[in-house]
Amino acid sequence: MATVSAKVFEHHKKADGTYNVKICVHHNNQRKYIDTVHYVVKKQLTAKMKIKDNFINDLIDEQLKGYRKIISELGEKLNFFNAESLKDYLRDKDADVDFIKFCSVHILQSEKDGKKGTAHNHRVVRNSLIDYFKRDAVSITEINSNMLLSYERYLRSERKMIRPSGQKNLVKETTSKGLSDSGLFNHMRDLRTLFNAARNMYNNEDLGIYRIKHYPFKKYKIGSAPLTKKRNNTLEQIRTIRDCATKKGSRAEMAKELYMLSFYLCGMNAVDFYNLTKRNIRNGRIDYNRSKTEGQRKDDAFISIKIIDEARPLLEKYIEKLSVRYTNSNGLNKALAMGMKDLRKITGFNEFTLYWARHSFATIARNSCRMSKDDVAQALNHVDSEHSTTDIYIEKDWRIVDEVQIKVVTLLRRLDAKMLKIQKRSTSVRNAA
Repeated sequence: MATVSAKVFEHHKKADGTYNVKICVHHNNQRKYIDTVHYVVKKQLTAKMKIKDNFINDLIDEQLKGYRKIISELGEKLNFFNAESLKDYLRDKDADVDFIKFCSVHILQSEKDGKKGTAHNHRVVRNSLIDYFKRDAVSITEINSNMLLSYERYLRSERKMIRPSGQKNLVKETTSKGLSDSGLFNHMRDLRTLFNAARNMYNNEDLGIYRIKHYPFKKYKIGSAPLTKKRNNTLEQIRTIRDCATKKGSRAEMAKELYMLSFYLCGMNAVDFYNLTKRNIRNGRIDYNRSKTEGQRKDDAFISIKIIDEARPLLEKYIEKLSVRYTNSNGLNKALAMGMKDLRKITGFNEFTLYWARHSFATIARNSCRMSKDDVAQALNHVDSEHSTTDIYIEKDWRIVDEVQIKVVTLLRRLDAKMLKIQKRSTSVRNAA
């Protein structure tokens, strides 16, 4: 049986001569203590450190009655508590949850777990909530369906944001454009993920603990992800990107070469280039875990990619160099964004990014090489949830990935050979004339 009682300890005397009144939670031969808001001085105590002030005793008795009522309502569920968890339950049962504070803690844990991309996306959500509410403390109850509708309109509009400038005690104001349909979907999906994580932390269905009682996403529907517009280049455009003239050592050169390296290596991402070390190179292959989904899959998103001839010099140029040049992968992404902007001006193409190399590889593999979607998915290191059980029984055969890779690259090689023939023929015609 669990009991609660008021305690004052001589050795807890503070510098100002006061003592904090504590609630002792005694359960399963263990004692844990809850601090209260009440303080007493020596004259309010007996020689045996018992409270003799009637006013304080009345306040404490009310608190103890409340705790005893909660313990009685637990019934047989009390058996699942130890003294520590019961103390936390009594103390926090009716306490409000600061959603911003929770988000900050969750983001730090994601970073510790190596999920830097997830941490970055969730930090964007947290910061936008602070902008929306204009304060850095928000009750979880304020995240409701009506708020989400208003928040959606806010995200779609142009808005001003204040962020640290990087210099001590200075801030800068930036203007952000309204989110697109796909941007809004991703943002609200991440907000829902954070809300669900908070429910998982503060609620315990087995024990009947529901500190977060509402679920706004039952009424507010995010829907399915909107179809994204075409994000792939043709083989001719890829040749143009590869062969365009860029200044040596410039961001444009790096953007061009990492784009091509991504294309040669089955759509490898920038963050994986950043994390790549020579330890990942084994027997002419790159063995690595895709950062985006590592830790979310039973195979830790492992994949093995063959280093083809076109990729080797670029790989040697950048492996273990990017992590020295940039503090983190976000720094690399910012540099790539600027490099891609310059590269678009050089090539004359209105729009493409490093991620287009991945889309281009997949599109060419499926539409031009007629590879099956399953084989393309394996080359991209995707997992089909419908076949997840079957995948347990089938050993990965990296020759399938090699086949997809070489068929795509062979098309580019053939285009090079074709263009070379045309060039030679044109030269011969001019010489004959």
